[in-house]
Amino acid sequence: MYVPSHFRPDSWPEIRKIVEDNSFATIVSCDAGRPVATHAPLRLIEPAAGTFLLQGHMARANPHWRVLEAEQKSLAIFAGPHTYVSPRWYKQLNVPTWNYIAVHIYGKPRLVTESDELRGLLTGLVHRYEGHVEAERRYTVEGLPPDYLDTQMRGIVGFEISVDEVQASFKLSQNRTQEDHDNVIVELRKSDDQDAQRIAQAMSCPYGTRSKHG
Repeated sequence: MYVPSHFRPDSWPEIRKIVEDNSFATIVSCDAGRPVATHAPLRLIEPAAGTFLLQGHMARANPHWRVLEAEQKSLAIFAGPHTYVSPRWYKQLNVPTWNYIAVHIYGKPRLVTESDELRGLLTGLVHRYEGHVEAERRYTVEGLPPDYLDTQMRGIVGFEISVDEVQASFKLSQNRTQEDHDNVIVELRKSDDQDAQRIAQAMSCPYGTRSKHG
């Protein structure tokens, strides 16, 4: 991904938050020169200090997992908020643009097929999205009838992708003057669009203003 230096975040916690807050990812692999993609929720874990993995699963009927089986490097794309920015909001003549946050993670995939390991992967994924629910109301893998769980597990293939390379672009008007930058925030906050509100909030945070304005 092309990332100009003033849009490149230098903080892993910032990037990690985008991955976790926008965890429905696009997984892209190359099959004999042809790109193939699957959309799936991914869970970011840290099995050892400084080592990160993305965990997920896909339907066994999806041929993409056969590409993962070859253990070639894959790409996981996490799309954060994005919104149109009108040149009407600048003090000087300019052109339309788009503000956005996106993270690309490259890594080597590994299939998770052993029953206990796959069950643990699924337990972690479910807890990731059910963990905020009160314990007595929470959906859990452990609460499923064993025969039902076994049947469902036979229909999927689990996988992990090592986090080997991270590219992130936080394009938040850092290349604009302070006056233009602040006016973009004001205009975005007038919008009813949720992404526009999220970009305005991101622009108001330190990583939205830390780069020197032109």
